[in-house]
Amino acid sequence: MQSTYNGLALPADGQPIDYIDGQFKVPDHPIIPFIEGDGTGRDIWKAAQRVFDAAVEKAYGGKRRIHWFEVFAGEKAFRQFATWLPDETVAAARDLRVSIKGPLTTPVGGGIRSLNVALRQLLDLYACVRPVKYYQGVPSPVKRPEKLDVVIFRENTEDVYAGIEFKEGSAEAARLIQFVNDDLLKGGKKKVRADSGVGIKPISIFGSKRLVRYAIRHALETGRKAVTLVHKGNIQKFTEGAFREWGYEVATQEFREQTVTERESWILGNVEANPGITVEQNAALIEPGIEFAQPAYREAVYTEIRAVLAAIGKSHGNGAWRSKILVNDRIADSIFQQIIIRPEDYSILATTNLNGDYISDAAAAQVGGLGIAPGANIGDGFAVFEATHGTAPKYADKDMINPGSVILSGVMLLEFIGWKEAAAMIETSMEKTIQQKFVTYDFERQTAGATKVGTSEFATRIIGNMTANS
Repeated sequence: MQSTYNGLALPADGQPIDYIDGQFKVPDHPIIPFIEGDGTGRDIWKAAQRVFDAAVEKAYGGKRRIHWFEVFAGEKAFRQFATWLPDETVAAARDLRVSIKGPLTTPVGGGIRSLNVALRQLLDLYACVRPVKYYQGVPSPVKRPEKLDVVIFRENTEDVYAGIEFKEGSAEAARLIQFVNDDLLKGGKKKVRADSGVGIKPISIFGSKRLVRYAIRHALETGRKAVTLVHKGNIQKFTEGAFREWGYEVATQEFREQTVTERESWILGNVEANPGITVEQNAALIEPGIEFAQPAYREAVYTEIRAVLAAIGKSHGNGAWRSKILVNDRIADSIFQQIIIRPEDYSILATTNLNGDYISDAAAAQVGGLGIAPGANIGDGFAVFEATHGTAPKYADKDMINPGSVILSGVMLLEFIGWKEAAAMIETSMEKTIQQKFVTYDFERQTAGATKVGTSEFATRIIGNMTANS
């Protein structure tokens, strides 16, 4: 490990977080790198750091302390080092393992497409984790926002974000289109138009399974009772559909004792309701209209039912399946409706990259928006917690932006390193501040009788409510 990064020495009194045998080892005085962020990042980071430090001091009475260490990315890095993402920033995030960042701009005119995507790919941060829940007093466009309490696990390294695409009219696009049309689609009616831009969407067994594995482990660790695989497999059978199938394989092969699939629950539930039910009768209940299906399909369903009963009839039968983690799946467009009209039915969503991007923002809109939406990018041995909103440069240095996103991302960080008392103190105090109607402009304009406060004052009131909660 280096003693300096980007010309700055590591804090002398801090120690790095380690990762041994698949577990993070956190000292009482960890060094945690932070990227201030561009635009409003300057305002929200200053406010958030005060909140973090106050909570840690209050919770542990000086026995624990975070030693913050600034690293650089985005505009600040470009001004100082003539690069948007210095190698030593990536090295610090890798060496010190757990970091936090504000919003970063996307460079204009080429180069790195997205600094956020670059960090995720360089550190192999394969799980984007977005908890979405309601805090009392937050303005919401839905009637019962408190019913939504989900954690979204978005695969973070594949899908369209892998960036394999070719511009319309380029030699590469023409060559790929010709190969697809003349070789792969030869003799068929489907063709790619010659004036198309083209892209490749990779979704792998490895990437899909490790994401679903992480989501199921989180369910086991936190007591959540359902994991929903979100996909567009009805249209893209060999990418999105494969994600679904590989997800079920993880559940049934690696977590057999702890999980039951939705379809298995139907089969077992039918036997529980009618112990004398035949395989054919069970099939008719889980596949209405099966009597009109092709014989081969009917036999496949009968074989499935027999296999389920033979494999888990004893271990999961007689109602035991009800205590297992339910693993089901939903089509991506359907889940947008489901989290509005039936949010209480969903707990953990595991999804491909692009679908997860859409869904996490849509879910956040129900409970206050991106201004208070936290997020994390986590891999094996590394984690970067981040504000999920943009840089909003026109509001920069005006002390008016809601710092909730980076504050709650810090709550995630504190929970991640095991400092749950400090994390809970921040959440409780922030919710109390919002209930007292001392809020930044984004909430004030939607809340009757609210008092508008700036970024720094909002943080000060959160800290004050920590004292009040003691």
